Amino acid sequence: MINPEPEIRRLLDVMPASGRMTSKLVSKPEQRVAIDAPFPMPWMRDRPIYINFDFWSRLSRPQRDLLILRTVAWLSAVKWFKPNVNLALVGVGALGVGIEVMQQDFVGIAAASALSAIALSQIWRSNRSSRIELDADDMALKVSQRRGYSETEAARHLISAIELVAQLEGRGLSFTELMRMQALKAIAGLSPVGIPEALRKE
Repeated sequence: MINPEPEIRRLLDVMPASGRMTSKLVSKPEQRVAIDAPFPMPWMRDRPIYINFDFWSRLSRPQRDLLILRTVAWLSAVKWFKPNVNLALVGVGALGVGIEVMQQDFVGIAAASALSAIALSQIWRSNRSSRIELDADDMALKVSQRRGYSETEAARHLISAIELVAQLEGRGLSFTELMRMQALKAIAGLSPVGIPEALRKE
């Protein structure tokens, strides 16, 4: 089994500077997955990444590198306060609630609250979308090229890591993982078929 402390230091060196600033690597031997990161909520200051080093030690170094880069990329891809229409609607709704409360207009309060709730649900959905998952893979491949990997070999390492992690965890591949692997196989030159743009937008 890998000694967690030296491996954590090595992984921090592999991670981009932005990831080192916000992510915290934590050994969690009791968890049943190789690597896990809670969905980052807007009030979370630190973004922990939990690693079961028993599983982790059964992965090759390139597989570990790509998995950590991909996890950090996914955490960075989740944006709660990205300027867009939905964020503007949340702000307008919140302002409307404040005004209606002062005026004690309960119908107005309900309408403004509903507007904010709808906008927040759209932000939540966009942060859980297929595009976020695929974009995180793309970003991990880009960062890996600054760590000495070619794009094709990085894609192959990430494919094999996804497959091996599922095997170690005793489960089948999820739909999202199958979709990601198809996109990665196209990048790696293992398949002529990629992911349709329509699927990326879901």
